[in-house]
Amino acid sequence: MKQITATGQTVEAAVESALAQLNTSKDQTEIQIVDEGKKGFLGIFGSRPAVVKVTMKMDPIEEAVTYLKQVAKGLGAPIEVEMKQEGKQIQLILTGEKIALLIGKRGQTLNSLQYLTQLVINRHANQFFNVILDAEDYRTRRNETLMQLAERLAQKAVRTGREVALEPMPAYERKVIHTALMGNKKIKTYSNGADPYRHIVIAPSRKTVKTDL
Repeated sequence: MKQITATGQTVEAAVESALAQLNTSKDQTEIQIVDEGKKGFLGIFGSRPAVVKVTMKMDPIEEAVTYLKQVAKGLGAPIEVEMKQEGKQIQLILTGEKIALLIGKRGQTLNSLQYLTQLVINRHANQFFNVILDAEDYRTRRNETLMQLAERLAQKAVRTGREVALEPMPAYERKVIHTALMGNKKIKTYSNGADPYRHIVIAPSRKTVKTDL
C-alpha cells in the first residue's frame, strides 16, 4: 500500500502534489488532511504550509489475496494464490504444504474462507464480484460427490415415497444438487431454512412442493 505525505500552500495544492508523486487520481486514493495550513500576515509572515497524507487504495483482488495469505499464515499453513478471472467471477486457487488445514472437513473451512474473502473483495470494489476458492481441485471433486449423493438420495425418495432432507450447504452447492436432478421427473427439489442452515429437500414428484434455490 503506497502512502505519501505532501505539503503545499493550500490543501488543494498539497493534494495535487501527492497525486502527481503517486501518479494516480483522487478516486483511487484516501486523503487525510494533517494540517490545513495558515496563510499568515500578507501571505508571508507566520504562514504555514498545508499537509496532507494520501494513501492509494489497494486493488480489491490484491486485498483479497493479501487477506488470504495473512489468515493462512496465522493458521500455520502458508500459501501461494493463483487468480483466474472470468467477468465478475474471481477464482482463487490455493496451494501449500498444509493446504488440508484450509480445506477442512467437507470443505467447511474453505467455504468459510470463501465467504469472508468475498466480503473483503467487495468492500471497496466498484462492482460485485463472485469469489470461488479452490485447493487441490477440491471443488471439482466435491461437485462429483454431490451429484452422486443427489442421485442416490433421489432414488431413496422415490423408493420410500418420502421426502429426504440433505445437510445444510452454501448456495452454489445447493445449485449443483438442483441442476443434477432437474431432469429427473420422478422427484422435485426445493430449499428450506435460512442460511447458514438452508438445505435441500428431495421429494417424490407426486407431492406438490416449492422449487427454488
